[in-house]
Amino acid sequence: MWRMRVVHSTGYAYKSPVTASFNEARLTPRSDSRQNVILNRVETVPASRSYRYVDYWGTAVTAFDLHAPHTELEVTSSSVVETEVGERPEERVSWDDLDSEAVLDRFDEVLSPTRYTPTSRRIQRVGERIAKDHEPHDAVIAAAQWVRSELDYVPGTTGVHSSGLDALREGKGVCQDFAHLSLIMLRSMGIPARYVSGYLHPNSRAAVGDTIDGQSHAWIQAWTGGWWHYDPTNDAEINERYVSVGVGRNYSDVTPLKGIYSGEGSTDLDVVVEITRLA
Repeated sequence: MWRMRVVHSTGYAYKSPVTASFNEARLTPRSDSRQNVILNRVETVPASRSYRYVDYWGTAVTAFDLHAPHTELEVTSSSVVETEVGERPEERVSWDDLDSEAVLDRFDEVLSPTRYTPTSRRIQRVGERIAKDHEPHDAVIAAAQWVRSELDYVPGTTGVHSSGLDALREGKGVCQDFAHLSLIMLRSMGIPARYVSGYLHPNSRAAVGDTIDGQSHAWIQAWTGGWWHYDPTNDAEINERYVSVGVGRNYSDVTPLKGIYSGEGSTDLDVVVEITRLA
């Protein structure tokens, strides 16, 4: 078991005073069978009144609005989380099970294409080849390995609006792209699959008390009799160094911060993530 502190700060600087803004933050880690959230605070400068709710996908949302003129906004989420290795589901389903009406109906939303995960005949053909040689559970790993063979990890090559196919055309991307491309592949094979946002501590031998500069991370969950996590960027099942926050069909369901504001001009955005191993 690991215990980690994650501090995620996002700063906006506006060109002219903003008279009102309405925002949603998805920055609160999930409490589930793999991780226990001991503490979470989401604070803003200027201070705002906020309320929390859990969205359709089970992600905790902090909603807040500001009505006094402001030229800067800082949103900071501080969390302490205990994590364990993810468990594989005991039950494993067959391709026939996945093709059953009950499964297709239950998981329709995470089997259907989205703007970030559109259908692709080429990917479908690769998926058909993988499915011939593997049962669903092993096909998830084979699909992630195919994605790694097609994409080089290169920061800054894609944007938050890029789809998995955009990254495939470029042949490079970041964790968001690895996740989206994996989702296209898995869904084309009939494997229910979800996008997961969170954080990853990069150092397995991290000393207790050391703070490192981290970043947001993304991976996938697949359903092959039960939900389980896989990280296509690193070609690995997740372990204690992963903190999961949001889950959904794609990035747009788990955007860390989104909102609207009344004012002119664009914003400068600055994001800092600090991760400390506490135990």
